[in-house]
Amino acid sequence: MISFRRFALRRGSRLLLSDIDLVIQSGWRLGVVGRNGCGKSSLFAALQGLVEADTGDLDVPAKLRMASVAQETPALPDPAIEYVMGGDEELAIALRDELDAQARGDTEAMARAHHRIEELHGYDARARAGRLLHGLGFAPETHETPVKEFSGGWRVRLNLARALMAPSELLLLDEPTNHLDLDAVLWLEEWLRRYQGTLLVISHDREFLDGVITHTLHLNDGKAKLYTGNYSAFERLRAEQLRQQQIAHEREQAERAHLQSFVDRFKAKASKAKQAQSRVKRLEKLAGTEAVRLERPFRFTFAVPDRLPDSMLQLEEIEAGYAGVNGEASTTILHNVRFRLEAGERIGLLGPNGAGKSTLVKTLVGELAPLGGERKAHKDLKIGYFAQHTVESLHEGSSPFDHLQEKAPGVSAQAIRDFLGTWNFAGDRAFESVDGFSGGERARLALALIAWDKPNLLLLDEPTNHLDLDMREALADALAEFDGALVLVSHDRHLLGMVSDSFWRVADGVVDAFDGDLDDYARWLRSRGGNAKKGKKEAAAKPATPSESPEDRRRREAAQRENEKVTRQRVKKIETRVATIEGELATLETKLADPETYNGPTAEMMRLGQRQTELRREKETLEGEWLELYEQLEA
Repeated sequence: MISFRRFALRRGSRLLLSDIDLVIQSGWRLGVVGRNGCGKSSLFAALQGLVEADTGDLDVPAKLRMASVAQETPALPDPAIEYVMGGDEELAIALRDELDAQARGDTEAMARAHHRIEELHGYDARARAGRLLHGLGFAPETHETPVKEFSGGWRVRLNLARALMAPSELLLLDEPTNHLDLDAVLWLEEWLRRYQGTLLVISHDREFLDGVITHTLHLNDGKAKLYTGNYSAFERLRAEQLRQQQIAHEREQAERAHLQSFVDRFKAKASKAKQAQSRVKRLEKLAGTEAVRLERPFRFTFAVPDRLPDSMLQLEEIEAGYAGVNGEASTTILHNVRFRLEAGERIGLLGPNGAGKSTLVKTLVGELAPLGGERKAHKDLKIGYFAQHTVESLHEGSSPFDHLQEKAPGVSAQAIRDFLGTWNFAGDRAFESVDGFSGGERARLALALIAWDKPNLLLLDEPTNHLDLDMREALADALAEFDGALVLVSHDRHLLGMVSDSFWRVADGVVDAFDGDLDDYARWLRSRGGNAKKGKKEAAAKPATPSESPEDRRRREAAQRENEKVTRQRVKKIETRVATIEGELATLETKLADPETYNGPTAEMMRLGQRQTELRREKETLEGEWLELYEQLEA
């Protein structure tokens, strides 16, 4: 259990958090949410002991094992899998002790080291590290690649894998889905649901939060408020609480006006003086409920394109990939691609990591020349292209005004400032150097520079990295209203679902239309991961040898039928129990959605939250068992 008591934290002269009283129970999966700059990362730093409270106390159990994602990755020569295994520091020490003992020929020390490694499950550590790497998108042939050879985004994934490798009772994850693609996000979501410790996660991906967390901690105006449930439940509860607060404020203001009116009318009359005085006292006792201060949502638009041709872009029997240099052979990623974009089409690209989504986008842009086939673009096509290098290409030392003036040298300064203001670079912000900008501010500026050109086709490759929830909502709204065509690659399922009318899947060297939604795609991904297992089960289920006697075969088949009967009975029991759990969860969620619950005893609210957590975990365990049993029956 972790507790904050009258906890306050400053950053410079600014008070980030004030008078926080909070208890985090063991086993919770807690989403920490709030606007950028509200103190989320500072709260993590305090838990790690990197900053001290200005006032109050923070109690973290002394022997609590804590894991978090390192912010930097040194350019090490170590193989990726060895770097990930190093996340288990106790195991790394035991392995070093074993090597030292071998070098000295100390058999007793070797025996102790062997025993310690076994206690730490060290002899399957390489396999565990390999599974983490695979889940986060590293191909098997890259597991032995030196860390220094990976790009920045892939090093972030290595640090995430290293944190997941570390045995921990408390796991702190700050924006873990940045630099991940959709299949890696789905894998991470499942991994975290199985995590047995306490999880605190900061994320701007609402679908990810909904899939992982059991509680939500909202930081706002220096305060922290705890909600039971996932992010969507938090939004509903907060909206209802704000509505009730506004109703209470308006009722109080009406009473205040009525009392004041009486006082003003009768305070000078002797016959009414006593009554007027009593109303003055009543006025003084009114609670002073604040009006709800609605935060003005950030909003922007992509301008209407000057021209909107019907047939914008066409790929005909394209071989997409990378041309060889210095006599090397070309590398073909995608074969026989036939892809046509019409005005107003909105396509979300899906596909496993490394399958070629970015290759397809670069081919559509024209950044990669086709290795075969033909790319046909309309003469009025105007592409707005966002990729990671778009953000990286911003000029250090230059301001948003400088960047836009370079694009439009003949445009008035006032027109440039007005445009930047619509992208939240108002006033002096328009003249500040991008050197001090956050990742989200840089991404917003890159999108603004794209929007200035009035494109009629937007090709966006992971545009939401570093964007907060408000900015993601604004981007979703702007894309939904965009008149041109859109092709989107994103790990943000909320954005994909909001703006895509259809999906195309990039997998196994082929690009084809995907007939399904994002839930269907998640199931398809899981089925790909299960093919190898299923094949092994099917092979194991085949009759043993042609020389098997009829009597042996009958006994084997009878045993199989009995096993199948037992398995089906267990499946039925699981289904019955899951249905019961879902009914109880529905009742709990109704209670937890009722604002009156939060006006009652804290102990009762905590009991309901803990029971909800227990039931969800039981349901997850049962569903995992059900899936394994069902696969056995299919095999």
